[in-house]
Amino acid sequence: MKTVTLSYSATHGFSTPLPVITAEQCLVLVFGHSCFANNSIPFDTLRAQYPQAIIMGCSSAGEILGKRIHDGGLVIAIISFESSQLRFAHSVVREIQDSRYTGRLLADQLSGEDLRGVFVLSDGLHVNGSELAQGFNDVLQGVTVTGGLAGDGEHFSSTWVLQNGKPVERVVTALGLYGNISVGHGSKGGWVPFGPAREVTRAEHNILYELSGKPALALYKTYLGDMATGLPATGLRFPLALSQPGEDKELVRTILAVDEATQSLTFAGDIPVGAYAQLMRANIDQLVEGAEQAALMSDTHTTQSVLCIAISCVGRRMVMGADAEEEVEAVLDILPEATQQIGFYSYGEISPYAKGDCDLHNQTMTLTTWYEP
Repeated sequence: MKTVTLSYSATHGFSTPLPVITAEQCLVLVFGHSCFANNSIPFDTLRAQYPQAIIMGCSSAGEILGKRIHDGGLVIAIISFESSQLRFAHSVVREIQDSRYTGRLLADQLSGEDLRGVFVLSDGLHVNGSELAQGFNDVLQGVTVTGGLAGDGEHFSSTWVLQNGKPVERVVTALGLYGNISVGHGSKGGWVPFGPAREVTRAEHNILYELSGKPALALYKTYLGDMATGLPATGLRFPLALSQPGEDKELVRTILAVDEATQSLTFAGDIPVGAYAQLMRANIDQLVEGAEQAALMSDTHTTQSVLCIAISCVGRRMVMGADAEEEVEAVLDILPEATQQIGFYSYGEISPYAKGDCDLHNQTMTLTTWYEP
């Protein structure tokens, strides 16, 4: 497996000339600013240069390339595979209630005896991420499913995903990897709960109405204080930790939208009635440590060329500010020396919690590693 990485800006074009790659099993990953929904030039160029390739990507809240974070452009990885095979599937999500069905549909299309992993990129605003993940779990057993939800900076207005090399809304894409390939994963947050844990007393799917019988939005605003005027973006600094009585697993949920009329909060994934929710916060050191733990969890030990796809949550970047590059540096410091890294800041991350079935996560650094043994 060989990987070439580069960037693109509307002003200067591609950072380096596009390499000549003739391998049949070729993948082009592209992550970039939401404004490229209206600029097809770089995507058209990539499709013309690599007609045999699968071109996959999405919009972001910041682009990761190596140890650096970029804004306003595109980051690109061109990967040629020597001993494994690729298969691509996509589906339109017309209604958010179709999210689980979409996951099942894509999983059915990719299911196969030699399937080693599935990488998913989804619309970030019109898909219920936890239902999407459950759809993959309904079909695939013993297969690592990872990925993320597209971002739009702090605007929460419009996201895109590449379908047939073109940026579109309301689409979920999935890549199946087959044969001789090693797929690793790791997902960790670093957030610390504070305040009382409150029972979810009224919720529907990913919309939270009441905590302990009180309007969720009003209660949330009491903790945010002056920052409440900046919702939903400022809510990314204080995600919710969800836990079920008697279970050790804790999932984190982050806000996508607020509704003053119903005093509700819309999250990227489901909020189960009967679960307990607790606010969380973090500092830079805790988030960097979380990124390090994600790298250790990926269990990637090899002298071969490794590709790491790093998907971190926009809320982490808001907390870390100018120091956000510390977490992407921390990942590469732990992974094997021959590792190249590309990724993006997202509205949600998809990965197993530790092992087994995948879940939707928020506010984590989630890593996917690939290499051919």
